[in-house]
Amino acid sequence: MRLGYFTMPVHPMGRDWSQTLREDREAIILADKLGFHDAFVGEHLTDVCENITNSMLFHATLIHSTQNIKLATGTTNLSQMHPVLIAVQSAMFDHLAQGRFILGISAGALTSDAEAIGILDEDRNKIFAEAIDVILAIWEREPPYEIDFADNRFKVEIKRAAAYHLGVGIMPKPFQKPRPEIVGTVVAPFSPGVVLMGKRDFHPLSANFLLPQHLKSHWTNYAKGKAEAGEKAKVEDWRVARTIFVADDDKVAKRYGRDDENSPYRFYFSQMRAKMKRGNRLYVFKSHKEQPDDEITEDWVMDNCVTFGSVNKVVDEILKLREQTGDFGELVYAGMDWVDEKLARRSMQLMAEEVIPRVNAAIAKQSAAE
Repeated sequence: MRLGYFTMPVHPMGRDWSQTLREDREAIILADKLGFHDAFVGEHLTDVCENITNSMLFHATLIHSTQNIKLATGTTNLSQMHPVLIAVQSAMFDHLAQGRFILGISAGALTSDAEAIGILDEDRNKIFAEAIDVILAIWEREPPYEIDFADNRFKVEIKRAAAYHLGVGIMPKPFQKPRPEIVGTVVAPFSPGVVLMGKRDFHPLSANFLLPQHLKSHWTNYAKGKAEAGEKAKVEDWRVARTIFVADDDKVAKRYGRDDENSPYRFYFSQMRAKMKRGNRLYVFKSHKEQPDDEITEDWVMDNCVTFGSVNKVVDEILKLREQTGDFGELVYAGMDWVDEKLARRSMQLMAEEVIPRVNAAIAKQSAAE
């Protein structure tokens, strides 16, 4: 099981933007030093708590500050830019990073972003689907491209203004062949979109705010999509994100990871619960479809979405999760605001140096016994 990193990030409104950006960079630099496989970073145009407006631009500042970690957009919101821009910018980033790049994609869920750029009343999921078709076609084709898919608003060709002998009219292709890994974040139980991801060899990342009992449905749907494409799903392609805090002491873990009113974990889920409620999406936290909204309290969410404890307790919880979901390739650790920098750094260190090695040893022991 690999260890990955994901952050939206979510910071309190009153914090200085320059400071939180520095903190978010330091977390990924630390993740690289600790051997995390990849780091996914979210982006939002109009949310001061979720402070990164362009994840690719943010990651560009980390290319030469890191050595091995793959830098992943988490996600690039395809409804918000023309697919030509995304295709060529992703290709350039892939070359700058020499292949340490993963393209995470989504439609973009924040409605205030959509309103700001004038697409609030449009079908952003349809724009997303149209955009990814065009991005892939740009990478696959040669000039003049002649991309003209049925029922797709994006028509791309370069003929009238081309001067190929001068290099004009030619779009760059990625460093990785045939393309970078493409990952989609799955935020709903039993999401049918995961079937399509399997068909197209896009890899799922199950969101950290989903209840554990819903995660297995993502693998089932992904495997179904791969089978419909005539391929077998690979466990290593499935990432599962979880909200975890590890400490040297169980009491400290419970205080910082849950009980303290200043806990960054409590702040994170107070934000997520309020935003999901505002968007009529509280279902992401529900144990069953008919569960009443008034049962989805802050404590309910904390009890069901946060894992905290000393190393042994967290190891046991991860192995329990794996029994429930089946095998998966990467556990993605969710990054929080650094209310206490020392505790935040120590949690990441314990996760990389103690928890994951013990989890993998237990998995290996189990496999040998079978």
